[in-house]
Amino acid sequence: MAYPHFAILRTWLLVLGLVFWACAALAQEPINYEDWTRTANRAETTIETGRASDQALEVLRRDLAAWRESFLSAQSQNSERIDTLRQQIAALGPAPDTEAGEQPESTDVAARRAELNEQLSRLRAPVVSAEEAYTRADGLIREIDNLIRERRTNRLLELGPTPLNPAHWTETGQALLQTLGEIVDETSTAWESPVERRQLYSNLPVVLLLLVLGLVLIARGRRWVTRLVNFLRSRTRPGSEVSSFIASLGQIVVPLAGLLLLTIAAQLTGLIGIHGQPLIEHLAGWGATILLTWWVGERVFSRSDRTAAFQLEPARRKEARFYSIVFGIGLVAHDLIGTASISGSYSSNVTNVLELPVLVLVGLTLFRMGQILSSVNPNTDEETEQVFGMRLMWLVGKAAMLIGVVGPVMGAIGYSAAATALVYPAVSSLLLFALLVVFQRLFYEIYFLITGERDAETGGLIPVLMGFALSLAALPVLALIWGARVADLTELWARFQEGFAVGDSRISPVDFLTFVIVFMLGYLATRLVQGALRSVVLPKTRIDAGGQTALLSGISYVGIFLAGLIAITSAGIDLTALGYVAGALSVGIGFGLQNIVSNFVSGIILLIERPISKGDWIAVGSQMGYVRDISVRSTRIETFDRTDVIVPNSDLISGTVTNYTRGNTIGRVIVGIGVAYGTDTRKVEAVLTEIANSHPMVLANPAPFIAFKEFGADSMNFEIRAILRDVNWVLAVQTEMNHLIAKRFAEEGIEIPFAQRDVWLRNPEALRGGDATPANSAPDDTTDPPKAPETPDNPEVPR
Repeated sequence: MAYPHFAILRTWLLVLGLVFWACAALAQEPINYEDWTRTANRAETTIETGRASDQALEVLRRDLAAWRESFLSAQSQNSERIDTLRQQIAALGPAPDTEAGEQPESTDVAARRAELNEQLSRLRAPVVSAEEAYTRADGLIREIDNLIRERRTNRLLELGPTPLNPAHWTETGQALLQTLGEIVDETSTAWESPVERRQLYSNLPVVLLLLVLGLVLIARGRRWVTRLVNFLRSRTRPGSEVSSFIASLGQIVVPLAGLLLLTIAAQLTGLIGIHGQPLIEHLAGWGATILLTWWVGERVFSRSDRTAAFQLEPARRKEARFYSIVFGIGLVAHDLIGTASISGSYSSNVTNVLELPVLVLVGLTLFRMGQILSSVNPNTDEETEQVFGMRLMWLVGKAAMLIGVVGPVMGAIGYSAAATALVYPAVSSLLLFALLVVFQRLFYEIYFLITGERDAETGGLIPVLMGFALSLAALPVLALIWGARVADLTELWARFQEGFAVGDSRISPVDFLTFVIVFMLGYLATRLVQGALRSVVLPKTRIDAGGQTALLSGISYVGIFLAGLIAITSAGIDLTALGYVAGALSVGIGFGLQNIVSNFVSGIILLIERPISKGDWIAVGSQMGYVRDISVRSTRIETFDRTDVIVPNSDLISGTVTNYTRGNTIGRVIVGIGVAYGTDTRKVEAVLTEIANSHPMVLANPAPFIAFKEFGADSMNFEIRAILRDVNWVLAVQTEMNHLIAKRFAEEGIEIPFAQRDVWLRNPEALRGGDATPANSAPDDTTDPPKAPETPDNPEVPR
């Protein structure tokens, strides 16, 4: 019986070893196809008989996987030479069809074509053999995987004896007493041996010292480390959480060191027999399991609200910490039963009876832990990182509750294999999720220690990406926990390493990685050149800000294009194979992407011709503002209301654009003013000229001009037309001139009129309540019309 939760580290290291071995297999010796044929025939015979054990099938599969890897590498043999020969044959043109009446080609060309075809066939022979052998090896591997999966499925669904049958309880008690008696007998036999007793006496001082040190570390070590952690947490300086995390690992290391000392002491006594030896060997591993679950519970459900990963009530966090320890005890008990079953050769009846109490204990703990986790459902529609975490925890809690009920019930019925394959992986998965949360918070604290940004926990991109990478790295471990074989993971890696075909080319992960690295190097080199030009070279030139922006943008586009081209070439990707894809894309560009292409081309034109530059004051359509950024697709304009307007570049090229600051900032200001009729117009002109000339922003050449614009309905209208040094200040200049006009006109007694209207009533008697003249009757010709006012100042005149 296998117990995967204690073999996770070993299997994960084995996966990494197989990965490095696969990479080293790329450079191998020529393939011996005779050995391969014998191995393939043996594999086919083994699969047909179906009598080999799972271990034997795994060994056979490993050999086939090694052959398949070598065949995959051989498929790229002589690829460059084969491409060259194909190009040479293509250069000769298509062979003439003499049967269709075409003229035969010359003797020299025909001979050269035959020679090239013969070389191509010779070079293609090992490639074709490798492709055929790869297909055969891959098929055999799939057959072995299906056979192993079928066997494991049958074992999981096998209905065994129910542990609720009292007839099996007596057998279980006898088996336990027999195992205990064998351990005692072995110890007694060793004690009675003079050689063993002499060895014990010689090692007794060391044994006693190790026992004392081990017991002290187990009893007091964790308490010492906890005091150190609390001291570090009490300090608020940056990095205190990181240092307390590192110190908290001592809560595992120090007691575990004590267990190791006890194990060494027990080995030095020489009294441990064959049946007791497995228990001593697993003692440190069992202790590490309990200490790890204890430590994780303390980190995730901390007593401090500031350091707790989940914001629960203190009572619930305390209960969750207790359940974490119970999980560790349950895992240890499960593995202890498995070790004792192997050592004592227990029957399935005994194993099922021993497993049921542990299953019930772990199942109840799972159910209660699930209730605690599912109590944090946010009940909100917001989409934040905290809300997503709470929803995920709620789902995990519900799943734990379901498994906590179904697992023990299945074990009680007799599906012991299925129950153990369901309950204990669930516990290990919870432990893995908790470790991810702990290390995610550690990344946040490290990021804060480096950058000083405390809000990184809620919005920092780098720690989030690190946590995402950690989650991806944990997926293989999660797969192993739930019963995946190492061969399954290596098979996924092999499929990934195989890559995919594009035309006659095959793109592998190595090619993709090469492409990414070369492109990133080219991109960084482009950014370095841009930075050097922006900070060192361009400031010492006479190029304006707009020209500098255009130059830097052009360098950016060219650099990125060259980086992509060099990266594709370095990765060995055949661009001709992408010709059909490019042709299809051109059709899509012609129909669906024409606006995007139009804006792109317009952006290039803007950067080259530079009709507008960054910082210009422009008006396009109904929008007016300053140009803040010019990209390939669009231009960003900041209006005077401090809002950003994104204008497609095609509108700037095809439409009418007014640029107020192109080339220089000189511009005209127009200030209008009206004066009352009867005012001396020359005096008004003199006053306005004095006001315009006195303003510091107005240029003396050309001199300001005062225009007597028109005789208006209520006033005589004048305009100040002056040229400003900087048109960006036009509104401020208008305001200041208006203030000066109001002041000077008041001093000079010049009146600024406003609209006046005379209102007279045709039938005033209607308002006095008298007899009103009918509306359709003609007016009385004897009624005198109202008298016109003689002066505007007549108070009797209604206004």
